[in-house]
Amino acid sequence: MALKRRNQRKVEFNMSSMSDLVFLLLIFFMLTSTLIAPNAIKLLLPQSNSRTMAKQNVTVYINENNDYYVGERQVDENQLQSEILVELNRSHGGEDGTVVVRSDKNVPVQYVVNVIDAVNNINNETHQNHKVLLATSPKK
Repeated sequence: MALKRRNQRKVEFNMSSMSDLVFLLLIFFMLTSTLIAPNAIKLLLPQSNSRTMAKQNVTVYINENNDYYVGERQVDENQLQSEILVELNRSHGGEDGTVVVRSDKNVPVQYVVNVIDAVNNINNETHQNHKVLLATSPKK
């Protein structure tokens, strides 16, 4: 007795649904990538050949007008230490963190030193070891 199968298996693979999925993903990534603003404050960073990478817990910006920004909030020089401490506690809890200084290349060094002093004062008061990194752009 010969039994025949009603459903025949096809060896072909249909790629049309896969190409639709790829185009949908492409559109999704194109739309979301335009919404990301990596630097909220436009700066011309100093140039360097070194490549030190670290997890950024707090970012302090100093623009060409010598204004301080912790994250995206503008702060006064007198409030700098307390704002950095609040951001370090919020972003990293009680562990050691990293403060990245993004300074315009025309800013006097004293303004960068003020941020370093603020972090050193936080380290002395809290007995922690937060680090300070100066962000640079690669040399051309």
